[in-house]
Amino acid sequence: MALVKWQPFRELGTLRRQMDRLFDDLLQEHDWMSWPGDGATWMPAIEMEETEQHLILKAQIPGMKPEDLDVQVSREALSIAGEHRQEVCSEEGGVVRSEFHYGKFHRTVPLPVAIQQDQVTAEFKDGILQLTMPKATDATRNVVRVELPKS
Repeated sequence: MALVKWQPFRELGTLRRQMDRLFDDLLQEHDWMSWPGDGATWMPAIEMEETEQHLILKAQIPGMKPEDLDVQVSREALSIAGEHRQEVCSEEGGVVRSEFHYGKFHRTVPLPVAIQQDQVTAEFKDGILQLTMPKATDATRNVVRVELPKS
């Protein structure tokens, strides 16, 4: 009888491939990833742009009305909250499948610089909320050279 050297990493690779196959089959059969469960949360996607004088934040909030949103700002952070309500369906044609996210959401975004919160302007068009936030006058970025000690 010949002795065969045991290779533990080969066994781990085999186990990993079997687990990958198991999860691939499970996800394909049940497609459960696209069905939000009770604990599913949704937050609006954002883009933030910084200019010399402003921070401009865009939040993607499709299907919402401005009156369903609550936007609050401080010098250091921005908070967007709201509720996406589900429309009542008729008795004739019920929903067969829905991948829409309903319910309350809340997102707080820390700001990279202080802003003048009393000067923030908002625009809401085609499901995109755009907030233009002027930087606080003491928050404009200045580059300062730091002198290092000589050796």
